[in-house]
Amino acid sequence: MTDGHSHKTNFIKNIIDQDLKTGKHQSIVTRFPPEPNGYLHIGHAKSICLNFGLAKEYAGTCYLRFDDTNPCTESTEFMESIQRDVKWLGFDWGKNLTFASDYFEALYQIAERLIQEGKAYVCSLSPEHVREYRGTLTEPGKPSPGRNRSMEENLDLFRRMRAGEFEEGRYTLRAKIDMNSPNLNLRDPTLYRIRKAHHHRTGDAWCIYPMYDYTHALNDAMEGITHSLCTLEFQDHRPLYDWFVEQAKMTHRPRQIEFSRLNLNYTLTSKRKLKQLVEEQHVKGWDDPRMPTICGMRRRGYTPSSLRNLAEMVGISKQDSIIDVRVLEEALRSDLNENAPRRMAVLNPLKVKIQNVDADFLEWIHSPNHPQKPEWGKRELAFTQELWIEQEDFALHPSADFFRLAPGKRVRLMNAYVIECLEVIEEAGKVSEVHCRYLPETLGGKPCEDGQKVKGVIHWLSAKTAQRAEVRLYDRLFLVENPGAVEDLGEILNPHSLLIVEAYIEAALKEAKSEDYFQFNRLGYFSADQYDHSTEYPVFNRSVSLRDVSKV
Repeated sequence: MTDGHSHKTNFIKNIIDQDLKTGKHQSIVTRFPPEPNGYLHIGHAKSICLNFGLAKEYAGTCYLRFDDTNPCTESTEFMESIQRDVKWLGFDWGKNLTFASDYFEALYQIAERLIQEGKAYVCSLSPEHVREYRGTLTEPGKPSPGRNRSMEENLDLFRRMRAGEFEEGRYTLRAKIDMNSPNLNLRDPTLYRIRKAHHHRTGDAWCIYPMYDYTHALNDAMEGITHSLCTLEFQDHRPLYDWFVEQAKMTHRPRQIEFSRLNLNYTLTSKRKLKQLVEEQHVKGWDDPRMPTICGMRRRGYTPSSLRNLAEMVGISKQDSIIDVRVLEEALRSDLNENAPRRMAVLNPLKVKIQNVDADFLEWIHSPNHPQKPEWGKRELAFTQELWIEQEDFALHPSADFFRLAPGKRVRLMNAYVIECLEVIEEAGKVSEVHCRYLPETLGGKPCEDGQKVKGVIHWLSAKTAQRAEVRLYDRLFLVENPGAVEDLGEILNPHSLLIVEAYIEAALKEAKSEDYFQFNRLGYFSADQYDHSTEYPVFNRSVSLRDVSKV
């Protein structure tokens, strides 16, 4: 699904195919309608891929429409971040960028018409009393005292609400539907409330703002949306959606269709709780690489195609389910295995000294940029007297199944020579240096002259040319599978979700640009940090290990 849309069939595509076949629609129009009150997260990626992907597949149109109806929680910062995320995922709305606030006057005029037709009224109940009067799933609601006001009085009050005459909470405008409906959404829902707050686009032009359900349905109709795709929690809102469109006498009637959300274990997608993580400084901002925000995943080194591929793998259904986060990680591995150049890095260095060469010895070893892609060419690695290897690739007292370096044992340096351990230097009971000899005949994978077989292969770097770098090793942020069920997030944070090490990298990595992806041989997939990485101070984030080795 690297082109951004799914070639699989699903129930939504079946509906679209039928609508086109019968001539109900000549072309498909969808929308992705975020509220600019937070950063997008992984759950939004599925909706973005679905709406923009369908529009692309059917040569239709997809709007990016901001449902900016609550000035108290929305900002230009969130709006701009959402646009960046959608573009980064590989989608373009072209000229189809709209805002609910574009339609404020039209929505207001429709509300006045509903009042004139006896389908809306001004209510003076407090939010607490509204809840009390609403009833329950087993008990009908009670009518608001304002339900029987005259049309003239309602219209006068509503116009005075707009004029700013009343304080917040004094009045709301409600639809007059059915206080006995088994669907609580139809028990006279609120259409407008007073909010004396500065709006990031309309400034102080309005002090009453329309509610989401009212706005969303009518905006869809105004923009000619054919298939209004939303997640399953809006299923019970569909009769209300249809009521608004019908009562407003809209010439275009969109069809609302619900599909299941993208839910991952060990992952939070509650905007409120993500905000809590940021505000309580459990993470370093919305784009912290441990965050499930799209900008956080981007910074960690996730690729746009890996998120699109995840949406493809998960598919579209009406059945809510929880996807194992390893499916997401595997989507990234599959992408980077194909597309990430190979490089060497040593995270926990141990010095190796080659005794059968001089101190100024230097040989350039040609190492492939990708073992399966010869067309990517090779780069040069310096082979010198002093090398770095990983401490875990040496054992003073190895087990029988340890095939790396040990006293008297041999190991192959990746794409280079076989070396044999001759002597171990210890300081304060700890191995500080290993002295070896190299076997010149073994370059290029050739066997040892004495016929001894060497099983192990380890990565390495020249101590003379290796560069220092900061490497950030990320693990899952939460210790429990369902962090959304826990109110105190501090109790379930993984204390090892970030480990920062000073590592050595091969010289070629100094020239890496921010957000370049690599496989560090045998260590995992890494990317140059989006903000902190520079030639003078290389910083790499581990995006994902080479296989599932999660500690939690």
